[in-house]
Amino acid sequence: MSTVKHAARVAKDSTAFRRTARVGFIVLGLIHVVIGAIAISIALGASGDADQDGAMERIRDNPIGGLLLLSIAAGLIALAVWQIASAFLAADPAETKKWGRRIKLAGISGSYLVVAGLAIIYAIGGRAESEEASRTLSEIVLAAPGGVVLLVVLGLSVIGVGAGFVVGGITRSFEKLIDLPTGAGRAGIVTLGVVGYLGKGIAVAVTGVLFVVAAVTQDPEKAAGLDAALHSLLTLPLGGLVLGLVGAGFAVYGIFCMARARLARMS
Repeated sequence: MSTVKHAARVAKDSTAFRRTARVGFIVLGLIHVVIGAIAISIALGASGDADQDGAMERIRDNPIGGLLLLSIAAGLIALAVWQIASAFLAADPAETKKWGRRIKLAGISGSYLVVAGLAIIYAIGGRAESEEASRTLSEIVLAAPGGVVLLVVLGLSVIGVGAGFVVGGITRSFEKLIDLPTGAGRAGIVTLGVVGYLGKGIAVAVTGVLFVVAAVTQDPEKAAGLDAALHSLLTLPLGGLVLGLVGAGFAVYGIFCMARARLARMS
């Protein structure tokens, strides 16, 4: 373990590596801005996939889309490695809290690597359907012994992640992750964080609700990922307005991620 910790410390102490990891926040922000923009366009009556693969498709349509996608993959991989290094170096007097933080950072790293993989697939001309992946996962879980309970637990876990973002926005816990500027810029960054965390939290929580619905109805088709979650908001009273606000919040979260690229505590 000491060898692994030494490697993690060397990586985190590398200026070049930290700069590359900061680029990861920028490309993560770009993806959220694109998804948010797609969600807003759907709220206004357009069509589209408001999820990661929908964002990749839009980026690939750019004249330098392939290069952008490879840059996104590189940035996210670096950011994932930095998170993994942080997990190995996590220190807390309470062993439970230390391992809890490691598990959380490992989960975040995994999500970055999944999106990086999507970016590579689209960069080389391929396609991937996250909706189909969500349905397949639900189908596999439901087919397992106790599958309904397992899928409910999965859905509740996703809802918990979404709730964590909402609570983080309300309590402004994200301030612990960045060095806030002084002056007028401080209020602007805090506003971006609050609005962005709320928007993303709602979207993630609704995705979890769909997993629970799929479990209760034993219909894996109900669990179709982020795009289906956002589209489901249209069925609510004033659904277009609700979806537009959530999409705007998602995009604001992306702008916050871009600001975090400069402000993140990377030590």
